[in-house]
Amino acid sequence: MPKQTTLESAPPTETAPPAIRRGGPGWAKWLRILIPALLIVAWLVGAGQGGPLFSKVSEVAVNDQTLYLPESADATAVQEQLGSFLGEDAIPAIIVWSSPDALTDADFTAINEALTAITDINHVLETSPVIPSEDGLAAQAFVALDSSVLPGETVPELRDVLAETPNDLTVQVTGPAGFTADLSASFAGIDGLLLLVALGVVLVILIIVYRSPMLPFIVLATSLFALCTALLLVWWLAKWEILLLSSQTQGILFILVIGAATDYSLLYVARYRETLREHESKWDATWAALRGTWEPVLASGGTVIAGLLMLLFSDLKTNSTLGPVAAIGIVFSMLAALTLLPALLFWAGRAAFWPRRAKFDASWSAEDEAIHGNGFWPRLARWVQRAPRAIWISTTIILAVLAAFSLQLKAEGVPASEFVLGESEARDGQAALGEHFPGGSGSPAYVIVPEAELQQTATALLGLEGISSVAVTASDSAAGTAPVTEDGIQAFGPPGTPAPAPTVVDGKVLLQATLTDAADSDAAQATVIEIREQLPESLVGGVTATALDTNTTSVNDRNLIIPLVLLVITLILMLLLRSIVAPLLLVVTTVLSFGTAMGVAALLFNYVFDFPGADPSVPLYGFVFLVALGIDYNIFLMTRVREESLVHGTREGVQRGLAVTGGVITSAGIVLAATFAALAVLPIMFLAQLAFIVAFGVLLDTFIVRSLLVPALVTDIGRKVWWPSKLAVGEE
Repeated sequence: MPKQTTLESAPPTETAPPAIRRGGPGWAKWLRILIPALLIVAWLVGAGQGGPLFSKVSEVAVNDQTLYLPESADATAVQEQLGSFLGEDAIPAIIVWSSPDALTDADFTAINEALTAITDINHVLETSPVIPSEDGLAAQAFVALDSSVLPGETVPELRDVLAETPNDLTVQVTGPAGFTADLSASFAGIDGLLLLVALGVVLVILIIVYRSPMLPFIVLATSLFALCTALLLVWWLAKWEILLLSSQTQGILFILVIGAATDYSLLYVARYRETLREHESKWDATWAALRGTWEPVLASGGTVIAGLLMLLFSDLKTNSTLGPVAAIGIVFSMLAALTLLPALLFWAGRAAFWPRRAKFDASWSAEDEAIHGNGFWPRLARWVQRAPRAIWISTTIILAVLAAFSLQLKAEGVPASEFVLGESEARDGQAALGEHFPGGSGSPAYVIVPEAELQQTATALLGLEGISSVAVTASDSAAGTAPVTEDGIQAFGPPGTPAPAPTVVDGKVLLQATLTDAADSDAAQATVIEIREQLPESLVGGVTATALDTNTTSVNDRNLIIPLVLLVITLILMLLLRSIVAPLLLVVTTVLSFGTAMGVAALLFNYVFDFPGADPSVPLYGFVFLVALGIDYNIFLMTRVREESLVHGTREGVQRGLAVTGGVITSAGIVLAATFAALAVLPIMFLAQLAFIVAFGVLLDTFIVRSLLVPALVTDIGRKVWWPSKLAVGEE
């Protein structure tokens, strides 16, 4: 049986450059040593520079939600002006003390002593007086923290001091600073735990796949070097403020690079094993393996990069900044798999596969072994050939039924208090606030209006059911604000005390409206929407408005970017496969796979994990990763099928392509699913949901769509799948 130049089998002819062939001049032999050595040294230098930055990502990471909003959002405009009204740039923390019994004078003495101790903490700018609740069971105070210092550094110290409050009072730190600190603590394991789990899982899978003591570590080193060098570039771009980097983006970068680099490495290793059996020289085998690997790797990587870069069209900066960061990771993944890994394996040679060495055998054929063997993939390929129509119809029906449940996914946003899975002092503190005070205490809606409209605006706000009270930022009030009633600005102190003058900036004043509902609740967002409808000329910001604008922008981005990703990937596939029908078929099946993953996720999120909902960006991220990465496996399969079809016809080409690529692509899918599943070790709802959707979707695509649905469809359609290319004409 003649051998073909395909993805999994190399031609028996010499493929190395003539100047470096065996038996060439002495300097050519030195080049065989120097080229791999220089590549390894270059990667060592890059990884050596990037490795230490793992512990310094927090120095360049930005997690302020308002910084990721589009410039046109009201919340962004308000945030930019707050410093002019409030003076020092601060982030508020709310301290709440509570007790099952009425607070006593001794309790208030202890609380005031605790507040006094707090003022000695660095970066605490000021504290408010203690405010008792009407039911007498709780008290609260506001603390302004220097926003130039991360809340993750100041809030823990604040909590340590407050923990010494006597009299058996329950004390909790909540508010924006408290939630940010809890979120930061949840991301604390991103540099160590996440990386350790991801690398550990990949190592175990590689040991099972290769059953070799050396090869798994070579592949793992390739992935780790790719990550270190990618982080080096990303870190400096963030340092120079060319792009924004968040802890969430950092975690996705880690997982994506490890998974993608390992996938591409698996393809090269499989090809190198074959070429070592077909070529006696390691150098010739290396060039033959590269010749058969670079095109599918660049095609698949380029498809993923194109899909990721569509995120640049997003108005939400959390999305638009993820695109280039993740794309950089894919670039270094490809480079490592096509340069570092070949260099390492060239030096290791056949010993890398010990104890199952790839011995040279001129008569050996990977194609013959795969097609006529009794392994799982040859048998599956023959089964698909026997009943293609029954397989693709039954598979499609099952996937479509599960995909229908995707309509039950509640992806309109979740309260900030639900971001962290597990324990959260800020969440418990907010619950205590809601029990004893207006739910929005400490996180008001900021409303900026012209000075002349101050009273009119305050009266309108007080008329809304969702508003508990209204205050104006005052220039001479000890507390910084003065209450505004329908009768005007009220003074603090005994009757007859003059009302403080409001702070006026560029002819505008800042009103602070305390909401009756928790600031991160749906009811609070409904109140903000009502404020904007009642006062269209005003600017409304604050915690609630920021969450509302983020969700609204995220939904708009999702509706824009998903069609763009589909269009770009379809065009790339058309160029790659030189066909129209086959790319459309691949895209439709991948979208069906995505819908199924979302449907299963909806069932589990709603009825098993009991999640309150999902962020609007969860479906978007899931779509981008699943479609881009899922198409990867179809590219590996269909480029091989096309090459086989040129010689053997489409139906036999499908059988050969599936039998030969089945093992390596399945291993790659398992690795990628396992790395994304590692995101679930961080107690962040968004990452846990994304981890499940992508991991499940990749496995679904690997074992069902790529193994059964696509081969069965192509087999049933036959040569017409290649229309309008020449392959669509002629006999099967």
